[in-house]
Amino acid sequence: MRLFGAIDISASALTAERLRLDVIAENLANAGTTRTAEGGPYRRKVVLFAPREGMGGVRAVGIARDPSPFRLRYDPGHPDADAAGYVRLPNVDVVKEMVDLITATRAYEANVTAISAAKAMFQRALDIGRA
Repeated sequence: MRLFGAIDISASALTAERLRLDVIAENLANAGTTRTAEGGPYRRKVVLFAPREGMGGVRAVGIARDPSPFRLRYDPGHPDADAAGYVRLPNVDVVKEMVDLITATRAYEANVTAISAAKAMFQRALDIGRA
């Protein structure tokens, strides 16, 4: 393994988790959006990860739209209601997004801790070499 391989692997995870946090924040911000530029309600997004070949670590390979169905709510007074009075709402489940947010935050923190531990080991090795 390369000298700074552990830091490189954790840094790749930090980048990926940061993107995941951004996408989760976008999902939460649009949990009530019934009309988008593409037409229709907002569709939940998820980040797709893949291993980095030959390097270790992870990379984000894309952002996909969740194909799960939209929720329906009866609200005949809503401007986006259909002829039957139902409004299509985003397929964003706020509880699921909060769980994903906590998971992404913990993964981010774990990788920061791993980088700090690697730096401390390198510093200790340098100190041993000086003695």
